[in-house]
Amino acid sequence: MKMKLAEIAKAIGAENNIEQWKDVEITSVAFDSRQLDSGALFTPLQGAQDGHQYVESAFANGAVATLWASDHDVTTTEDQPILVVDDPLESLQQLSKYYLHKINPIVVAVTGSNGKTTTKDMTASILSTQLNVTKTHANFNNEIGVPVTLLNMESSTEVVVVEMGMDRPGQLDFLSKLVSPDFAVITMIGEAHIEFFGTRDKIADAKMEIVHGLKEDGTFIFNGDEPLLQERAANVEQRKVTFGRQLTDDFYATSVKQHETSIDFKVNEWPDEEFTIPMVGEYNVNNALAAIAVGKQLHITPAHIKKALKNVELTENRAEWVDGAQGEKILSDVYNSNPTAAKQVLKTIEELPTAGKRIAVLGDMLELGDASARLHASLAANIDPKKIEEVYLVGSEMENLRNALEEQDYPASAIHHYSTTELDKLVAELQATINADDLVLLKASHGIHLEKVLADNKIDSKTSRQTELV
Repeated sequence: MKMKLAEIAKAIGAENNIEQWKDVEITSVAFDSRQLDSGALFTPLQGAQDGHQYVESAFANGAVATLWASDHDVTTTEDQPILVVDDPLESLQQLSKYYLHKINPIVVAVTGSNGKTTTKDMTASILSTQLNVTKTHANFNNEIGVPVTLLNMESSTEVVVVEMGMDRPGQLDFLSKLVSPDFAVITMIGEAHIEFFGTRDKIADAKMEIVHGLKEDGTFIFNGDEPLLQERAANVEQRKVTFGRQLTDDFYATSVKQHETSIDFKVNEWPDEEFTIPMVGEYNVNNALAAIAVGKQLHITPAHIKKALKNVELTENRAEWVDGAQGEKILSDVYNSNPTAAKQVLKTIEELPTAGKRIAVLGDMLELGDASARLHASLAANIDPKKIEEVYLVGSEMENLRNALEEQDYPASAIHHYSTTELDKLVAELQATINADDLVLLKASHGIHLEKVLADNKIDSKTSRQTELV
């Protein structure tokens, strides 16, 4: 980004006279006064705290101008460039749309209950082999993060890959209309945020909002194995491309081979080519297929796609393999969880070869609302005592899973339950049973703090491979 303050003022309709500052050059935007680059335009947002109180800090840290809400008394000095607007957030969004039109890259928008971050990373990696690509940083996927992503594009950007999250109806409608994507991608429909939506049908309705801003000549790329998406896609007039594991999909995988830290597979489009992704879990093949589908539309060669997937750099806080103190292998995903993801990773663990035991440490899945008890209990169908020999459960909601396991005759002696205040006890009892050949899964919502179990087990900080198991 590189714009004079005069251009920015005109784009957002600044209310004050900025003649004395018109030639100030802006090279980035930021809303955190502690983390900004020199040359930044600071955006004071209204949240738990009023961002205006951090304007002076922003200037001290390198900002060269700031937005300022018109309903706030101006407290800056006369030599500090400010743009007075009705609402700094709305102005940030307006400016991002202006800048997007100015740069005019191809826009790829990605959403889904699971897999959107990994798919974003894979898509960006594939497209970067032949194009100049910007992608969403970390999980900047909301009404603030998406505009910041756009405004931090280099002027040479040819494609921007934008991750879009949601926690309420209308959110994706806004984001889609903000970016007007050329490609809209939905990875899958799960139970994430079901507390707010009530049913998977309503989640699907909300996810479909991503096509509301899709260009008339755009392409909708979606999981063809999901009936909820197939049903709703019938009403989409733009071109449609499907991916999945069925022969009816436009892109489907064959010859899937799972290894300890990677998966090999082939794709119907190029049956003689073998692709590798550096992560476990067959569901990640679908994420790769979505990215491949985008790449194919933009004429990326199979050779470039293969190289990009094999060497993809994944966003932090994905699930990771770590070495335990006893020599055991631990698949740690302690930052997020929902029923779909938990079932997928349980299936992955069951299929991985090991000379020792498979042990699952599962914490409460949060934000499941009235369906919480039923959804926690439903995990029992995915826990085979012949394949997962012991389970350690943490949290009050996991009592529902314990009861369901007992009802299906899972050995009572192999079920261990703890409150969220008993992590020290869990660690001690877990350490007493682990052997060097064992596989251990840690999976929970971040609020359960299973990261403490990792720390107390003195896990080697060096990780092997990452994957998305949200």
